[in-house]
Amino acid sequence: MEFFRVYGRVIGLLRDERRLAIMLAFANIAVAALQFYEPVLFGKVVDLLSNAKSETTDQLWADARELLVIWAIVGVGGIVANIVVSLQADRLAHRRRLGAMAHYFEHVLDLPFSFHNSQHSGRLLKVMLTGVDNLFAVWLSFFRENLATFVALFVMLPLSLFMNWRLGCLLIVLIFFFAAANAWVVSRTDLLQKDVEDYHSQLASRASDALGNIHLIQSFVRLAVETSEMHRVIGRTLAAQYPVLNWWALLSVMTRAASTVTVISIFVLGTWLYTRGEATVGQIVSFMGFAAMLISRMDQASGFVSRIFFQMPSLADFFRVIDHQSTVLDRPDGIDIGRARGEVDFEDLNFSYDGLRPALQHFSLHVPAGTTVAFVGATGAGKSTALSLLHRMWDAQSGVIKVDGVDHRTIKLESLRRNIGVVFQDSTMFYRSIADNLRVGKPDATQAEIEDAAKLAEAHDFILRQPQGYETLVGERGATLSGGERQRLAIARALLKNPPILILDEATSALDSVTEARIQKALKVLMQGRTTFVIAHRLSTIRDASQVVVLERGKMVEHGGYAELMAQNGAFAHLVATQQGGIETA
Repeated sequence: MEFFRVYGRVIGLLRDERRLAIMLAFANIAVAALQFYEPVLFGKVVDLLSNAKSETTDQLWADARELLVIWAIVGVGGIVANIVVSLQADRLAHRRRLGAMAHYFEHVLDLPFSFHNSQHSGRLLKVMLTGVDNLFAVWLSFFRENLATFVALFVMLPLSLFMNWRLGCLLIVLIFFFAAANAWVVSRTDLLQKDVEDYHSQLASRASDALGNIHLIQSFVRLAVETSEMHRVIGRTLAAQYPVLNWWALLSVMTRAASTVTVISIFVLGTWLYTRGEATVGQIVSFMGFAAMLISRMDQASGFVSRIFFQMPSLADFFRVIDHQSTVLDRPDGIDIGRARGEVDFEDLNFSYDGLRPALQHFSLHVPAGTTVAFVGATGAGKSTALSLLHRMWDAQSGVIKVDGVDHRTIKLESLRRNIGVVFQDSTMFYRSIADNLRVGKPDATQAEIEDAAKLAEAHDFILRQPQGYETLVGERGATLSGGERQRLAIARALLKNPPILILDEATSALDSVTEARIQKALKVLMQGRTTFVIAHRLSTIRDASQVVVLERGKMVEHGGYAELMAQNGAFAHLVATQQGGIETA
């Protein structure tokens, strides 16, 4: 049932081009019908020649011309139908393959952090590439082979019973044997092949991990270890694959033997019927042709079942990803708030990543538009979590966040995130030019706007020192840039976006003290009139914050101005004293 469910779903993806698919289906029916009729014509020619002595020459040629005309029509019709299938099936399969890839890509990018945190990017890429390749193969074989085979088996074959039911029964027995043998082998190897596909996913994940961390591998002399582990997984993959291949090899032997026995049986039974006057030589020849055609079709069908069996786990993985529903839902009737003023309210938020350990508990905070709020606390206190909930990387289990008095879950995601600029602690970059990385903040930005943002972020000078200036490729994840350079580009990217709400997650953590001082000055200019959330471990950088929120284990333990909290001599004062004393906090 899983086979038919997945196969039906693959064919169902053609619904967007159903008219062309239906036309190709009729062309395949024509191909199957005309191919089936050729052995009949050949048998009639044999009968005509066998009875030639009992007819006049003129009558013989008249009958021959009639058969040849019909044969010519059948041949031309088959050629036309094959041309239609050959031209259009490939184009349809290529279009739908790229369409399926685009749909998968868009869907995966739209899934929330909760999904991506549990998936390896290498595996997701492998699922996409393998899945669309297998979709392409199924679509192509469906129109080139499978549909014609189905027509031959379920429509044309019963007609053979009308010609001679005894000989027709032999063909039907052969079909049932093929079907039963394939079903038996599939049942024996189904779970085994799923294990093989899991090993292939492990290979993709390990390879992606290694290639993405090449500096770590070389620095810690991990080459031999990583290579050895890859060979170990390869060995386990082959050990799981060989039993599956053995079963399918046995199936090939069995079906070949059955085909040979069927052909011999048709000859023996046909000869016996001929001696009894119950079959003509032409009918025997026709059924030999039927058998050859049917065996060829059954071999194609068996080969297809074998291929889709091996592809089934990857297709199932592809559909599982496609079926995964986002936990951060973008409502169809969502509101577009335009440019927000920047007022933010956190109202009794509760959130847990795993449903067991709370990351944020009963968190409430009012942030007037245009003010700056600093979040401080030890690692894991809930600072980044609270702000991730603000721009909906996750949704809280309970509680509400309001932007300008509007529940942010009722705002269109695009509208919400357009109003929020983020500078992450880990400043990731695309493997693209510096200009393209900056345009992430504003795709239609002019070169002048890009340079102005870069100057404000103290990035313009080092960009001009690059080999191609703003067109210089930054390498994968910005590997060709220093941490400070990546951080300045990230700040410029947020500046270019010009949002009313800013989130600065350790935005200056990777900078030297001189550059940090310059950027802090630029950030003060930027933050004028904007709502800014600052996550900072260097507490000396948040003296001018309107509010300081101290978090411990997901709870707000202190809240107030910098001087006010210092005067209370509580948790915040202790953090400041610890840093000033040169002791690192946990």
